[in-house]
Amino acid sequence: MQTVPPLFAAADSLGAKGGEGWRVLQGDSLHLLPQLPDCSADLIFADPPYNLQLKKELYRPNMTRVEGVSDEWDKFSSFAEYDSFCEKWLVQCRRILKPSGAIWVIGTYHNIFRIGRLMQDIGYWLLNDIVWNKTNPMPNFRGVRFTNATETLLWAKKSEKARCVFNHKTMKAENGGKQMTNVWRIPLCGGKERLRDSSGKKLHSAQKPEELLRRVILSSTKSGYIVFDPFLGSGTTVAVARMLGRTGLGVEREEKYAKIAADRIANVPPECLAQPDKPENKPIPLASETPPALVPKRPPENAAARNAV
Repeated sequence: MQTVPPLFAAADSLGAKGGEGWRVLQGDSLHLLPQLPDCSADLIFADPPYNLQLKKELYRPNMTRVEGVSDEWDKFSSFAEYDSFCEKWLVQCRRILKPSGAIWVIGTYHNIFRIGRLMQDIGYWLLNDIVWNKTNPMPNFRGVRFTNATETLLWAKKSEKARCVFNHKTMKAENGGKQMTNVWRIPLCGGKERLRDSSGKKLHSAQKPEELLRRVILSSTKSGYIVFDPFLGSGTTVAVARMLGRTGLGVEREEKYAKIAADRIANVPPECLAQPDKPENKPIPLASETPPALVPKRPPENAAARNAV
């Protein structure tokens, strides 16, 4: 009989939904994280509220409204309130992270510098900043700033002396045999991958592309590792973890998003699922070894662009 990981057992006791190798726990991370066990996750990916400070609706030149992030979960009364919020979940994530684990946090210029400072103050040791260069960014419709075409991911380990997984050879193979840089050219989530309702409206305003999560998880885990996401949203992190033969747990505050995520993860096509192998016997799967339907194919790139990835 397969042993249930402590992280999953704790989530189950709190009412998590899920299946073999995955769970979705609905509720507020600040309330639920303190109830999860110490040193129980191999990898944490956090896509927290960005605190975008949007003051009014944005319209395109043809007067159609832009579907930006205007949800209540992204609204904070001050920087101090936002900093307090982030410090609380970052402290809990560090406690939950295994000594050999790693954490990735994504953000924009609105919040990532504040989070980086907090991470260092709390005790995390930063390893890299990864620039997600969006190949299809939304224009600055008012023409008052540069087009914002990037987001930043901070990759860190639990402490300065800790050791964490980095699958250098795998990522080199992903990049055509050349060492992968910290600039990743990946389009925004769109097409069939973008979750929409029957009217075509986005189901979640901040859905991340599967290719982005695929790189994060491939670089920082081995088969069977436990991936945790404290802000699950539409479920991309756990869905991709499941595709790659990892196990995953996500916490999502909003009931509607938790249901969307659970449905999405449960319905990952069987042909996309990788079977966890024994890390000591087999390497983690390379891009060429994973099912072609795992993530949308990357758009063709010229040689200069490919070398910049």
